[in-house]
Amino acid sequence: MANNVGLEFAARTDTGLVRPHNEDAIATSPIYGFAVLADGMGGYSAGEVASGIAISVAKQLLVEGLARLQGQQGDSRAHRQRQIQQLLIDSIQRSNSAILEAARSEPQYSGMGTTLVAAVFHHDKAIIAHVGDSRAYRLRGNDLTQLTRDHSLLQEQIDAGLISPEWARFSQNKNLVTRALGVGPDMEVEVHEHQVELGDLYLLCSDGLSDMLLMQEIGEILLSRPDSLEQICNALVQRANENGGHDNISVILIRIQSFTPESAGLLGRILNWVA
Repeated sequence: MANNVGLEFAARTDTGLVRPHNEDAIATSPIYGFAVLADGMGGYSAGEVASGIAISVAKQLLVEGLARLQGQQGDSRAHRQRQIQQLLIDSIQRSNSAILEAARSEPQYSGMGTTLVAAVFHHDKAIIAHVGDSRAYRLRGNDLTQLTRDHSLLQEQIDAGLISPEWARFSQNKNLVTRALGVGPDMEVEVHEHQVELGDLYLLCSDGLSDMLLMQEIGEILLSRPDSLEQICNALVQRANENGGHDNISVILIRIQSFTPESAGLLGRILNWVA
């Protein structure tokens, strides 16, 4: 088990009922324990190009970087997790540079961009990075928690008390992001580390899902088919389409099946060495 954590993956992306083509892109790696989701934006299929570049570059760099880290010996787990955080940031920033370069080279792609959310699972930690309003959630037991905070004008209005979360879903500013890949060279990546527990279910999604479903609806669907992540993916996409399907819909599910917990003292060092 390359990353010392047992994971079950399922994923689906769908055009929805309104958009002419799908500008979302996704990638997963059970071997290296990561998932990446991007939601492109821009006319003349440029959003599709931006999200495709982001996923391709990020996936390649994560595979190369995680393989390289696995070959290193003697690093503490905490040090390795800091390295993974930096690898995530670097891979997203490199994706941003690749999108900017493509836009400079091809005038028809000028102004294209994409949001992105990514997760890497290592031992007992989930390391999640995002730019824009693509989201990560965690279902633990019966409790659903949103792990990312949107980089959007709407979120800033909520934080300032100008609009309530209940009315936010009816706002005309839902899709105005304040951060995205492809906007400029100084893009900031937000990254956080989360403790995992056995049975946790993580959801990465584009706003084509989160705009169409209330958080309560998402939680109910995640709990409705505990034995089949594929069925949960299908049910989430179906509900988003039933609620209007106004945008492309992408979901990635990751369930924690096993992991190596952090231990203290001599026993912990022995167990980590064995692992």
